Amino acid sequence: MSTVNPYAPPEARVDDVSDAPAGAEAVRREYIKHEAAVRSIGVLYYFGGIATMFVSIALLVAMASGASNLDSVFIIVMAVVYLGLGALSFFVGRGIRQLASWARTTVTVLSVIGLLGFPIGTLINGYILYLLHCAKGKRIFEPDYAAIVAATPFVKYRTSIVVWILLGLVVLVIAAVLIAQIGARSVG
Repeated sequence: MSTVNPYAPPEARVDDVSDAPAGAEAVRREYIKHEAAVRSIGVLYYFGGIATMFVSIALLVAMASGASNLDSVFIIVMAVVYLGLGALSFFVGRGIRQLASWARTTVTVLSVIGLLGFPIGTLINGYILYLLHCAKGKRIFEPDYAAIVAATPFVKYRTSIVVWILLGLVVLVIAAVLIAQIGARSVG
């Protein structure tokens, strides 16, 4: 009679096989902060896409309600253009969040155009261009970096509590300004 325990763990040696490049975790940890900053550009493009689509909808609502004195064909054309720009923003935002090289090129072109929006647009787009074209920015768009990201899903960027507090304050200020504007319109 055999005394094999059917509940015993397997005794076979199993080697850890990985397609990860050597030192993938070290590379990812070195670039994770810059990677997070570049991915945040995608979030900006998402917000821009939402705002642009709201403008498109507002144009159509203004035309339908008769609140606009402009030609309806012009309003429809502008609404379609804004809708297309909003869709492009979402598409580019998704690409930059996935660290796609085509998205880097597209964002570069859009940021160069955005430099004309003096002073805020110049500052924001200049910073975006810096993030994309500095040495770390070039590295995270290289083809082998995608394999490093895939091999190290456990490496995450932790946002500082100070950044979260500042973000909360910015949101509160924007909300206060919007509420003040709505209140001023309803009173006046």
